[in-house]
Amino acid sequence: MPKSFSLFLAMRYLKPKRTFLSIITLISILGVTLGIMVLILVISVMTGFEQELRRKVIGFDPHVVVTSGGVLEDWENTAASVKKDPDVVAVAPFVLGPVIAQYQNRRLAPKIRGVDPEQERGVVDITPFIIEGEYDLEGSKTIVGSELARELGVTVGETLTIFSPGNFQEILSEIDRLEKTGGKPEDIASLKQLILPTELEVTGIFESGRYLYDSEFLIVPLHIGQELYNLGPAAHGLAVKTKDPYLADKVRNDLNSRLDSPAYSMSWMDMNKQIFDAIRMERQVMFFILMFIILVAAFGIMNTLITVTVQKTREIGVMKALGARTNQIVGVFLAQGMVVGVFGTLIGLGLGISLTQYRNEANHFLSRALGVEVFPASVYQFSEIPAEIVASDVAIICLSAFVICSVAALIPAWFAAKLDPVKALRHE
Repeated sequence: MPKSFSLFLAMRYLKPKRTFLSIITLISILGVTLGIMVLILVISVMTGFEQELRRKVIGFDPHVVVTSGGVLEDWENTAASVKKDPDVVAVAPFVLGPVIAQYQNRRLAPKIRGVDPEQERGVVDITPFIIEGEYDLEGSKTIVGSELARELGVTVGETLTIFSPGNFQEILSEIDRLEKTGGKPEDIASLKQLILPTELEVTGIFESGRYLYDSEFLIVPLHIGQELYNLGPAAHGLAVKTKDPYLADKVRNDLNSRLDSPAYSMSWMDMNKQIFDAIRMERQVMFFILMFIILVAAFGIMNTLITVTVQKTREIGVMKALGARTNQIVGVFLAQGMVVGVFGTLIGLGLGISLTQYRNEANHFLSRALGVEVFPASVYQFSEIPAEIVASDVAIICLSAFVICSVAALIPAWFAAKLDPVKALRHE
């Protein structure tokens, strides 16, 4: 018999004949296709999330932060000590904390990031993120995140009013003192109405691409942050840039061994550890969950081949009587499962890569069609759906699907090969 005997018969059995068996075969191919397509899309999007988040964090956050959990009083000497590390490129002080921002009748509670403009450029340069105005933090000025500016309705050149926790704490302490010492009611009433605001001119609007930053941050001069929090010459911490972002853990360990208590350092990986761990875990879980789609399709393939085995019992008997070897009989049914796996894998691969490439267009279409925001930036922190196709991931997905389909075909193939030719020829 020719070498292509098994493949020839397999293709004949798979040829559509408008029977229920053909429908099951098509459903099996469709199952494999959907499984591959969804797996490639989901794994690529999850990988894109992780990589894009890393890029956004590294681009906007310092590589290492030195703080004391509160106020870093002698930050100049601490900065000098940090700079001695050979892997440290630049160091800059910062003030970070919540405030109340008001423009006209709108109030929000963002965070300020008080920085020294010149020193901060060496650590985190946000100039490339400026979409309106310019990077100008001289005097009483501020740069606002794009989403925050939109929610407040403020534009470049207008003035924001900032109320700080420091203001409130002073007033509350004074009110408490007057109430305990029997102060005049009118003095207490006037203090309750007294809140000392700070007015800042908006000189720029930045857009980092990450919703969390764009909706929650005001960047102000360091002295404004110190005034708002009544820190005097102190700061909340030091922002540190390393030669390589992935040296951050090494630098953190070196600094923690040299810093005087209560000062300590954290890397950007420490500060975002929970979200990175969550993405990695979700990616692994989604892979195994979605692999069950392919397993369901594999059961469809097995069901099809078992049915073919029953229907073709006499033909199998004839082939064995004519001298067909066991491996050739196994090859007929194994080839059917492999052909279904190949077709499903190739179609799923094409659809998965195409859908991944046009994911944002599909998202916009679904949002318009359904009338709801399918991918809200406020939840997922990105204005667009990130994705990154990794060749090794795609190879593992396709190979796994092909192996599952082939293994599903082995069981009915083995039973077909073990049929007794005499009994098979007598089969009705």
